[in-house]
Amino acid sequence: MALSAEEQEQYNRHLILDEVGLSGQEKLKTASVLVIGAGGLGCPILSYLSAAGVGRIGIVDHDAVDQSNLQRQVLYAQSDISTPKVEAAKKKLSRLNPFVKFEVYNEKLTCLNAVSIFSKYDIVVDGSDNFPTRYLVNDAAILIGKPVVFGSVFKFEGQVSVFNYKGGPSYRCLYPSPPSEHEAPNCSEIGVLGVLPGIIGSLQANEVIKIICGIGEVLSGKLLIFDALSLNQSVLRFTKNKDMKIERLEDSYERFCGVPQLTEITLTALKASGSNYHLLDVRTDLERESEHIGGMHIPLHELASRSHEVLSDEPIVVYCKAGVRSAQAIQFLKASGFKNQLINLKGGLFYSK
Repeated sequence: MALSAEEQEQYNRHLILDEVGLSGQEKLKTASVLVIGAGGLGCPILSYLSAAGVGRIGIVDHDAVDQSNLQRQVLYAQSDISTPKVEAAKKKLSRLNPFVKFEVYNEKLTCLNAVSIFSKYDIVVDGSDNFPTRYLVNDAAILIGKPVVFGSVFKFEGQVSVFNYKGGPSYRCLYPSPPSEHEAPNCSEIGVLGVLPGIIGSLQANEVIKIICGIGEVLSGKLLIFDALSLNQSVLRFTKNKDMKIERLEDSYERFCGVPQLTEITLTALKASGSNYHLLDVRTDLERESEHIGGMHIPLHELASRSHEVLSDEPIVVYCKAGVRSAQAIQFLKASGFKNQLINLKGGLFYSK
């Protein structure tokens, strides 16, 4: 697909690279890439793939912009708060590069839609932040033969790899079994250095460009580990597990990863219900002071010594910021013999669906 004169001007710094040149830029223009997640990793991935001139980019995310995102999700501004991320990202990226076609999916990636969405793209980039989605992305990509460019961040450490590239090792070859829920907090609960997703997401975009242009050495069978505090980098090599076969998707990746199956309600539904729910806030004192929706306040780390205070004949909605600590609180209370109906505030206080 030929480049217009305006495109040639825009991509000049690629065109004068011998390794990319006109043929490489035309490959980028005809390529299609699906990005899972428009958050911390998704923002730099999307920005650099758009700037590079990838012709068609899909964005999957079912979340809305929250003020706490702005510390690291650099596509968004204060004015985007409460806007669906896919819409805010598309608007910003379209201004960056009008030659790119953007397709947005304001929905959660599930075992029902993953294969059909993946089949429309050449490469899948995983910028998700949870294990059920990572295993789902891996399995769906294997079923239809798509490479996956993977990235993850945790506090000060990031990881990058490329899975299922030309039939190479997959995510399950590196992580055959998911960790327990308590071993795998996400950044909304444990924190992340703001610049780290920018570094890791840029490395993911770099792998995508290398794959499309056929240049360099792709991180297939290798896991790059980056430490933001020391700037140390290491590469772990791993091989394909030839005994591992993916023939269908799991019925539930949440269940596969040990995510508890809880009764849940969203904040919107809670406010509209008119029901006589009692509330239990398990966030920290600082979070409580900043904002709350009422109810009893017992931080999660104090629940073991204060569970006797949770007394009510009515159903109790347990809440936190993102729905993770509240789920842990419900598990603890049930294990302690608590008989009242316990309902998790789905996605926490800032979940918009």
